[in-house]
Amino acid sequence: MAKVLSVLLLLLFGVPLFAYGAFADCLPVADLPRPGVMLANLRVAQAPSAGTVRVSFLGHASFLIETPGGVSAVTDYNDLFRPAATPDVVTMNNAHVTHYTDFPDSDVRHVLRGWDPGGRMAQHDIEVKDLRVRNVPTNVRDFAGTRVAGNSIFVFEVAGLCIAHLGHLHHDLTDLHLKELGMIDVLMVPVDGSFTIAQEVMQRVIGQIGPAVVIPMHWFSEQRLARFLDMMRPTYTVEVRASPSALFSRATLPRRTVIVLPGGH
Repeated sequence: MAKVLSVLLLLLFGVPLFAYGAFADCLPVADLPRPGVMLANLRVAQAPSAGTVRVSFLGHASFLIETPGGVSAVTDYNDLFRPAATPDVVTMNNAHVTHYTDFPDSDVRHVLRGWDPGGRMAQHDIEVKDLRVRNVPTNVRDFAGTRVAGNSIFVFEVAGLCIAHLGHLHHDLTDLHLKELGMIDVLMVPVDGSFTIAQEVMQRVIGQIGPAVVIPMHWFSEQRLARFLDMMRPTYTVEVRASPSALFSRATLPRRTVIVLPGGH
């Protein structure tokens, strides 16, 4: 309730109820007052944090996230796409071998698996200097049917930003998922349209979350990627970048959702 009151005070008077730290305060979407208050307007409610976050596309579903405090994290860490320097944190999902490895670099301090090898629910919530990483479990389908909590959406909170990587998402999100995710600023989404979910369903998921920036990944072919971008253009601005890296800060987030395609793909 205090977080919601803080948002309302910021909206009405520009005064926060409490100060925000280096971590982002990913306000739970399901707890926000709606309808009547648009997410695009609420986006300005979080107080800025100093610093810029660099997000670099490594390949397939792997991104390198570098924080102002010098912490690095890699998503869907595997044996094919790795950064030059060993990251502090790696996240993995195991729907396919391109999303995990059984042999992570021994110098990685935090290896976060999006599934529990014992069949229970993976639970992660760690803090490394100015970076907080937590997970929101989702289900995956395989030849045996539905594997409950077999995938995780990982959320990276840093410098006032909430960055989420959907992993190998296989279904729409529930209200509980949205509440656990909170308000996401930068969202990495698989757009293959087959191994994960249909592109039309992914478009709906993007609408559910309402991020400021969407970064496509996991597209398998230029044709599938082009189809996704063409489908999104009537609703969203699409930016095709030359560089595989992009810088993000709370002060420079777009007011309306933008699709950002990194270079090097």
